[in-house]
Amino acid sequence: MKKTEDIFLGKKILIYGIGKSGISSYKFLKDKSLVYLFDDNFKTNFKLRKKLIKFKEISQIKFDKIIISPGIDISNCKLSKFLKKNLSKVYTDLDIFYSFYKNESITITGTNGKSTTAKILFDVLFEQKKDVRLIGNIGNPVLSEKKITKKTIFVIEASSYQLDYSKIFSSKYAIMLNISADHIERHGSLKNYINAKFKLLDSQTRNCIACVKKGDKFINQKLQLKKYKSKIIKVNTKKK
Repeated sequence: MKKTEDIFLGKKILIYGIGKSGISSYKFLKDKSLVYLFDDNFKTNFKLRKKLIKFKEISQIKFDKIIISPGIDISNCKLSKFLKKNLSKVYTDLDIFYSFYKNESITITGTNGKSTTAKILFDVLFEQKKDVRLIGNIGNPVLSEKKITKKTIFVIEASSYQLDYSKIFSSKYAIMLNISADHIERHGSLKNYINAKFKLLDSQTRNCIACVKKGDKFINQKLQLKKYKSKIIKVNTKKK
């Protein structure tokens, strides 16, 4: 069986978007593959400016993989046509993370409360003397951590943007806090937004666990449409 890390080793990779996640992806991959950088704002990030390729050069290179930052909207960016033609090659830093690290991870998503829940879980595990890292949408890019061991536990805050473009990312433990109409301008519809969130459960296998909010309208509707492989635990968050 092909190792998942082979997906990003020795490849021609375009990283689109030079924000925090883009820079961390570049630093992580630069010694593993031939990495190209592009940003809609060519003058962004002075230190990496010399490494940026121009728009007209994109079509001249046959990329194996394309890593896009969560802030990139495929339908509304300079490379929109190019990305739509190459959707099968589009991945995220979450995919890179998963391909190299097989550690236990707890991934939190939902419309509200992600950061608070992620920080509480981190604090609890830290107090138990665990080697725990708080990463993701909360501010620390998933590829920014150093000195990772097999015992390292990751607490990941994942947005709908990150999950939407991810292809291979999976988390042993998933937490779905709640769902309400949000980011519709980006996803195009409430259905697309919900589907993006549920990619977290879609990617889980039989040995995984997903905790979801009991009584949440949209979560319940989605759960009724499909039988998921992971063990689903409905949690009552109402005060007794």
